[in-house]
Amino acid sequence: MMGYPESLTDPSFAGQILVLTYPLVGNYGVPPEEEDEKGMPRYLEGRKIYPVAVVVSEYSFVASHYAAVKSLSQWLEEHKVPGIFGVDTRAITKRLREEGSALGAVVVGSDPAPEWENPNLRNLVAEVSVSSPQMYEPDAGDAEPPLIVAVDCGMKFNIVRYFVYYLRVRLRVVPWDYDFSKDEFDGLFISNGPGDPEKCEATVQCLRRVMQERPQVPIFGICLGHQLLALAAGCKTYKMKFGNRGVNQPCVDLRTGRCYITSQNHGFAVDDTQLPPGWEPLFVNANDGSNEGIGHKEKPWLSVQFHPEACCGPVDTAFLFDEFFKVLRGASGRSLTTVSYKHPQAISKVLVLGSGGLTIGQAGEFDYSGSQAIKALREQKVQSVLINPNIATVQTSRGLADQIFFVPVTPEFVTKVIEKVRPDGLFAAFGGQTALNCAVQLHRSGVLQKYGVRVLGTQIESIVATEDREIFKAGVESIGEQCAKSACANTMEEARQVAKEIGFPVLVRAAFALGGLGSGFASNEEDLDVLLTRAFATSSQVIIDECLKGWKELEYEVVRDAKDNCLVVCNMENLDPMGVHTGESIVVAPSQTLNNFEYHHLRAVAIKVIRHFGIVGEANIQYALDPHSSQYRIVEVNARLSRSSALASKATGYPLAYVAAKLALGHDLVSLRNMVTRSTTACFEPSLDYCVVKMPRWDIDKFPTVERTLGTQMKSVGEVMSIARSFPEAMQKALRMVNEGSVGFDESWYLRARAGAAVSKDGNIEEELQKPGPLRMWAIAHAFQQGFTVETVHALTRIDRWFLGKLFSVHQARKRMESLGSLEKLTEAGPEFLRRMKQLGFCDRQIGKAIKDSDLAVMQLRAGWHIRPCVKQVDTLAAEFPAQTNYLYLTYVGEENDVVPLGNEQLAAHKAALYDTAFGSRLEESGFQLPDKMHARASPCQKANASPMWKGKASKQEPPPLELVPSQKPEVPAYIVLGSGCYRIGASVEFDWSAVSAVRTIRQTGHRALVINCNPETVSTDYDESDRLYFEEPST
Repeated sequence: MMGYPESLTDPSFAGQILVLTYPLVGNYGVPPEEEDEKGMPRYLEGRKIYPVAVVVSEYSFVASHYAAVKSLSQWLEEHKVPGIFGVDTRAITKRLREEGSALGAVVVGSDPAPEWENPNLRNLVAEVSVSSPQMYEPDAGDAEPPLIVAVDCGMKFNIVRYFVYYLRVRLRVVPWDYDFSKDEFDGLFISNGPGDPEKCEATVQCLRRVMQERPQVPIFGICLGHQLLALAAGCKTYKMKFGNRGVNQPCVDLRTGRCYITSQNHGFAVDDTQLPPGWEPLFVNANDGSNEGIGHKEKPWLSVQFHPEACCGPVDTAFLFDEFFKVLRGASGRSLTTVSYKHPQAISKVLVLGSGGLTIGQAGEFDYSGSQAIKALREQKVQSVLINPNIATVQTSRGLADQIFFVPVTPEFVTKVIEKVRPDGLFAAFGGQTALNCAVQLHRSGVLQKYGVRVLGTQIESIVATEDREIFKAGVESIGEQCAKSACANTMEEARQVAKEIGFPVLVRAAFALGGLGSGFASNEEDLDVLLTRAFATSSQVIIDECLKGWKELEYEVVRDAKDNCLVVCNMENLDPMGVHTGESIVVAPSQTLNNFEYHHLRAVAIKVIRHFGIVGEANIQYALDPHSSQYRIVEVNARLSRSSALASKATGYPLAYVAAKLALGHDLVSLRNMVTRSTTACFEPSLDYCVVKMPRWDIDKFPTVERTLGTQMKSVGEVMSIARSFPEAMQKALRMVNEGSVGFDESWYLRARAGAAVSKDGNIEEELQKPGPLRMWAIAHAFQQGFTVETVHALTRIDRWFLGKLFSVHQARKRMESLGSLEKLTEAGPEFLRRMKQLGFCDRQIGKAIKDSDLAVMQLRAGWHIRPCVKQVDTLAAEFPAQTNYLYLTYVGEENDVVPLGNEQLAAHKAALYDTAFGSRLEESGFQLPDKMHARASPCQKANASPMWKGKASKQEPPPLELVPSQKPEVPAYIVLGSGCYRIGASVEFDWSAVSAVRTIRQTGHRALVINCNPETVSTDYDESDRLYFEEPST
């Protein structure tokens, strides 16, 4: 979704039709095409748009970003490049995955298809390379910088920026067929580019002459340059079936064993099975085993298939530019060695601390994370001892943990359990703040040291460093980052003085508190005293922060292992601006209004922060981002599983708690398996080709005296999560999920519920928008109905215009249906109109209400026109790899189903045994080495959906590919288990326990179980609990 301006101006995409997998594109518009002081485009990678066409699923006509000067559509029109939306891009991805890269054309309506033109037959490098040498000089310095010749095969400008601005070298860019072998230079760089490397014979010959005549000259190649250096060295290249494209390709550095997330776009690869003497593989793709880099053992030559400079994408491997520069500055050669993998040693018994009773801010999500941790222990054959007094949870059910102690999670009782069972290790990150605080006290009192109990995963010192505000702030500032201005105080008088120094308004928070307990904004000393009294009642220390109200709030879920492999599993954007607790806010994943620089810069900062604090496992980092600039502040880091972690797990399909438990036991991300695809490594960053919306629920109407305004202290009792392929569709689903009486984005629920839950007591809509409350989304619908514009609502709420613009389009669509006024007029509008209404998230009841008819009539009309939702998989990799997952959702933005009906599906062996997995009786999931590289190339005899074979010890339960065709076997009886939906007062985690128990009983008796639920905090929405999980609204 982010990075489309950079991708469209990347010369490597020349001659291609660019299909973007994320369904919403165009959200943040296009930056200006201005040049910097050296004549390079400031924000883009080339001087034109290189793809011949752009295909997206859902185009965002609303563009919102401070740096945008035009829309994507306007920009494409200016460059005369066609774009098309309304296409099932997931279906295209699956076809390319199964059949390989193919020729394509964009045809509009009944226009005849053009004559096929194969761009692979053209010399695309000659089309995109510079026509004459160009010189780039760095700013003046003390010494003359070295001179590098860069062979332009389609070079991105960010490579030039790295050399000139970062490394501060002189850069001479020459055409692809320029004879540079006679020139004088200190280093040689071969750039990226499009097409077949064998078309660049002139470059290869010239490069070979330099290697023969001047063997001590450092050479560095990227992407196509990697393939050209390999050809010059005597290697061979081959065309891949599909290629590696995108910004989340995991590559293992064979010198260190570290895995990095890289940006790639190539259809050819180097065959490293017969490297010439002196050459060694340098990097390998952790998913398909293809070569990602080579280096010479003695000569200063290396190349990589990926883009260290990225743009778009992560810059985790930018250190390769530094390595090249160091060699350039004096090293005549180098010694290249590789390392092998070692499996971790298991321990015998682990104590798992639960979260105890459910409270606001600490609910069923810790039942889910604790259950995942216990499953991971069972797979490792490690005995689990659970402490949790909550009898309504799944993790305290018989058959999961080996031992359960129903005692309070307090130092006194945990010490007694430790004395009795003598565990080797302690899991403190799976029971929320309760478990964390208990572990800290046990550490400080010396209990853990006395009994030889090791804290597994993130150590206590790191936990304290992230929880103690003064230590945390000092740590963040020591690595060059910035928190909000803040200070801690231990007395009322000290707190008053701190507030005066920072300046009102300020945010007051209780230290070591859960869910923002005792927090709030103080505009003056009177407000301050009220909040201080409340905060000191729950904590001995308070934190005074500068006020960042109105800034965007963002979260990144980060994972790190003991080998320092790091990745970001999910980033999320709060629809509400700063000032509302993230647990109270509507959250959208992935973020919708960040551009490529903002997203990847914050990603890099998140990784830097968790490395600094030594976190092992999962962590959550929260940011405040100025909507009018790129300024940001680090708000906080949670060095444990949180409610956001459960949401991120369910939003991406990446089992964060399970992986965090494995990492705590000593595994590394590279050797762990992606349990969704079952053929790729767990060291990857999920690709989302859908949109997720989390909506909290409040039962404020049950407590008439409670303050209805939402702020920094949590009041919500539960939440729902919706999945769809457009933001309006996802939002309308979520609004129905959280309140069964709501039909979607409609004012009727506000008018019905405002007497008991509205902020404004007299129905003042402006006050309702200014002060966020439980009904704010329906209040926005009411405001639009009253004639408020997007700009007016933005001024009152500070919600980003992009979100409001999308909601306004839903309002306009509803008004259009109301203007029809009858089923007859709707019929006349035609099937495409009705289909579009469904894609915007309107349910049949909502449409029936708009046209003054029944939902049954609308459903019958829709059925007659064959307008039905598609069933799509949540597969973590946007259909790029075959997924053996039962994690599903429904959407009208699509043309085909990803799965067949459950009764006809022939289950793979591992899926048929999932009942055993739920109880932890499956054999240990063996780790794996890097995949067999020879299976990564295209081969006529290779099956389209075959998974790569893996080196080393085979898994004891290697799953066969999933068959998505009806089997000849008779249907197996399948039963639907309806989940309870959102937690609320009177219906909580006990019904999740009931659903899970029902599912396990159904499967134990030889039947298949299908779960429908929309609560991301639950165990029942864990993808491996049932044969099919539909993350949907449990409604008719």
